[in-house]
Order: sequence, then C-alpha cells, then structure tokens
Amino acid sequence: MPINYDELMALKNLDQKFAYSDREVMLYAYGIGMGADPMDERELAFVNEASATPRPLKVVPTFASVAAWGATPGEMNLNRVMVVDGERDITFHRPLQVAAKLLVDSRVLAVFDKGKDKGAVIRHQTVLKNEKGEELATLVASRFARGDGGFGGPSDGQPEPHQVPTRPPDQSVDIPTRADQALIYRLCGDRNPLHSDPEFARRAGFPKPILHGMCTFGITCRGILQTYADFDPAAFRRHAARFSAPVYPGETVTLDMWKDGNVISFEARVKARNAVVIKNGRTVLG
Repeated sequence: MPINYDELMALKNLDQKFAYSDREVMLYAYGIGMGADPMDERELAFVNEASATPRPLKVVPTFASVAAWGATPGEMNLNRVMVVDGERDITFHRPLQVAAKLLVDSRVLAVFDKGKDKGAVIRHQTVLKNEKGEELATLVASRFARGDGGFGGPSDGQPEPHQVPTRPPDQSVDIPTRADQALIYRLCGDRNPLHSDPEFARRAGFPKPILHGMCTFGITCRGILQTYADFDPAAFRRHAARFSAPVYPGETVTLDMWKDGNVISFEARVKARNAVVIKNGRTVLG
C-alpha cells in the first residue's frame, strides 16, 4: 500500500505513559559497553548502584533513546523489512533521573519522497516529559523507508547535514565492542532478529547479525563523555549523527573528534574494514 501523505503527516500520539528504573539505566550503559573494565570507577558509576562509599548512579545521556522504547506517533503502514534508521538527533533539556515516570508526545514532522525505486524519508519527533509536564529530551528520528517511495509527496526540504572539519581529528579513541554486544543491547527494546539471528541476517544480505545502529550511536556518546565531558552527563545539550554503515559485534569502533568551542564534531569508523559507520556527528556541550 503506497504512503498516504496527508494521513502520515497527521499522525500524533500525546501523553503516552512510560516508566523506567535503575535497572534499565544500568542495562543500557552496559549495552553500549560501559563497565567492560570492572575496575574503572568512572564507568562503574553508570553500571553499578552498590558502592562502599555512597555515590549517585549516573545516566548516559543517550539513554533517552530507549527510556520510552515503543513510543510512536501511530501506525505508519511502511514496508518494515525495508526500513532502516537514517539519523538521530537528541536535544537534552534536563538531566534524566535514575528512575522516572514519563509522559511522551510523538508526532510526524515531515515526509519526503525520493522516488519510486529510491524510497521515502520520514522524520518524526518524540518529546520526553516528566510527570509535571516539563520537557526532559526531544528526539528527532529520520527513517529511510526503502520500499515506500513514489507516492507523489515533496522531495525537497530535508535539513542539511552537519559538516565535520576538514583538518585532522583533534582526538581519536578506539572503542572495542563485544562479540555478544547486540544480544545485550537488544534487551533495551529493539528485538529485531537482524541483530540476533544468523539465518535472518543472511536472508537480509549480511554474513552475520549486525550491531544496532542506536548502539553505535550510544558508543559515540560514550566516547565524547569520556574524552570531553569528564563523564558528566549534565554537560550534554545535544547529540546528533547520521548512520552510514553497520558495525559487526566484536569490531573496534574508532571515534574521530573535532572540538570547536562547545561543539564536538565526530565521525566513527571501523578501521579493519575501512568503513565509515557514523557521519555528520555533532555534540553540543554546556
């Protein structure tokens, strides 16, 4: 069924109720690889609430991407087999608490028609609020629906991607992933078998299951958190990136970063395959 542009643009779902606890907070941090060194006190603060000397549990900023997993503007009637993540852009209004009840608003922002054999791009927004209605984070997702183009909608108007500097990176950090990392990360919400079932992955054209793009997104947040934010989640004002290629669990992700004032531009790559996996990244620190 082709996309009905007017119906898709009208989709919105307000005040959806969600809740999370410290368990989900720690699972997410572990899912993006924090705590791999169980003696690293800086990362333990994100994955361990039990300590001899009392200290607060910290929340990785990009936990916002799974805090209300399943929130949606409504049924989009897309060819789900052909849908992939395109971009993610999170603006942080307040630091997330270790446990909270949320009210969540979701709506479609824009739909672009790339052509009959080229797919469609759907941008939708999710706003996380606390029980008082105060905004905590605004997430804008861009999905590339490869099988849903040619419906006669607008083709122009997509936001221009952030351009990283042309000079050599100011900092680079290598972040290894675990062979079983996708099996851990999927417990944060995304149970797509592409990330867990070898047969399904082969049918989709991959030699083995791939890591979730949003796990790689979290890994880039982790890299900037440790390099430029001194492990302080409250320093983050925005974190945005475009997905360009998959990571296979067990590979090492190299995060290249450029600092210009309070803006950190970044890209991520897998050197072993000469593959750029994240492009046009931008973090704004406060």
